[in-house]
Amino acid sequence: MKTIFIVFFLFFGIVNSQNSDFNSEDISITPLIDGTLIVPNNSDILPLTILIGGSGPTDRNGNQQMVVNNSLRFLAEGLYKKGIASFRYDKRIVKQMKQRSINEKNIRFSDFIEDAIAVYEHFKEDKRFSKIYFIGHSQGSLVGMVAAQNGADGFISIAGVGQEIDDVIINQLSQQAPGLVDNARTAFDDLRANGIALNYSDGVASIFRKEIQPFVYTWMQYNPKVEIAKLTIPVLIIQGDKDIQVEISEAELLKASKPEAAYKIITGMNHIFKKIEGNDLENSKSYNSYNLPVMPELINTISDFIKK
Repeated sequence: MKTIFIVFFLFFGIVNSQNSDFNSEDISITPLIDGTLIVPNNSDILPLTILIGGSGPTDRNGNQQMVVNNSLRFLAEGLYKKGIASFRYDKRIVKQMKQRSINEKNIRFSDFIEDAIAVYEHFKEDKRFSKIYFIGHSQGSLVGMVAAQNGADGFISIAGVGQEIDDVIINQLSQQAPGLVDNARTAFDDLRANGIALNYSDGVASIFRKEIQPFVYTWMQYNPKVEIAKLTIPVLIIQGDKDIQVEISEAELLKASKPEAAYKIITGMNHIFKKIEGNDLENSKSYNSYNLPVMPELINTISDFIKK
């Protein structure tokens, strides 16, 4: 049974940690998007990966306050050692929170897509890079697969879902709180049809707060199965079998919609790319293991795909 990690962590602070051992450069792409570029030290023209984080105020390293695991940082550094450059960035809500300018009711899912496209536009003419790949993690998978339709050379999904977000949440509720399913389904249907949901129980109020309904509504407009099928570039779908947030069945849905995509289930990998050998308690603790490395198999799988 998967633990429910409903996706609206909009009030966490941010923890940023950097490592000076890499050839890095901090870059502001837009007034709301800041990130870190790391480029291996050699004279060759290199592929560039753009790393897109998951839900909530995720920073460039994959962290939030009280959730510090450096998943994206370690992934970027692992690719660096394989001769692959990367740019990873703070989601816009990170900066908005720092500036105390965040307004939940104004957030739209398309904002994240526009940010990813802005990053691509910034680097697409950079002569240091031979090709540009989007790597989208969790929520970032859907963001990346839509952004990649604007000219990227490849797309990699890690722990991405294959259903529309309302169906994902209904599936989670059916496993953990089945008594809430009917009410949540009705509320989602109202939101989809009318742009607003009014009749929902206290048990699902965190999902349907009026301030975040516009964001949820815009997220619901994107179907991952439809979006991934639009891609005409090489695609790699990766899923860990120790993921307590996203089922393997979600990756299977993406693969079914893009049969020619490369597909890899990594044994022992959890949602944040760490190796788990024990139970769900070990899995949960890994979310705050700031120095636990990501699995080498993930780095090798991505590197092999890019260099193929």
